[in-house]
Amino acid sequence: MSDDRSVRRTTDPEQTVQDERTVGFLRFGVGAIGVLLPPALPLGNWLADEVTGRSTDGFWPASMSAAYYTGTRNVFVGALCALGVFLVCYRFDRRDDRWSTAAGLFALGVALCPTAPQDPTGFQRTVGVFHLVFAALLFVMLALFCLYSFRNPRSTQPARVGAAYLAAGVLILVALVAAAVAGLSGFGADWAVRPMYLCEWVATWAFGAAWIGAAVELAAGRGGRAGSGALPRQAVGLEVPGPEASQT
Repeated sequence: MSDDRSVRRTTDPEQTVQDERTVGFLRFGVGAIGVLLPPALPLGNWLADEVTGRSTDGFWPASMSAAYYTGTRNVFVGALCALGVFLVCYRFDRRDDRWSTAAGLFALGVALCPTAPQDPTGFQRTVGVFHLVFAALLFVMLALFCLYSFRNPRSTQPARVGAAYLAAGVLILVALVAAAVAGLSGFGADWAVRPMYLCEWVATWAFGAAWIGAAVELAAGRGGRAGSGALPRQAVGLEVPGPEASQT
């Protein structure tokens, strides 16, 4: 009899390909939200004001979270809910599954707990604190994916690819700190485009580019190019049993 503990076996190759495609689609979905959301919020406000004949002054939110109190509230909340669902559904290996589930729950927390308005009540202020905590944890988790999951020193992944993921992770953390400093200090509060929004834009684009890059890498690895190093740390799906698995 074979020792089932020595290998996890998948007998349906088509199901294996579908699993890899699902991982790739989820990675691309997370990345696409990160790339599209920052410009969509001010652009959506401006278009709504233009169509309705209202003044376009102040169409740029003070922060991405402040879009909750503008005409693009549904865009902001919907995008974060979609991001949360994609991350919760993402499955790759045990560690990444935990990270993505946590990140997805944080994304849903950001969507469901709006930032405090200008003149908040006590309850709104408390909810706003939860919003900030969830947002910070979400960015930290997404940075961890760039720093530790998508970078794979143990594979033949080109050094420039690993360096790009490293740069994305560091950029997310630096932009997160800069956004916090800008928000607490009130720096640039009279600017048409607030520094806090720009910092959030940089952090969001950094994780968006990293997740899209990881999706492209997975697709390239499935294409079978020898030595591409595109497949991540743990293969998804079909595993070829070793000789010991077939021994009695």
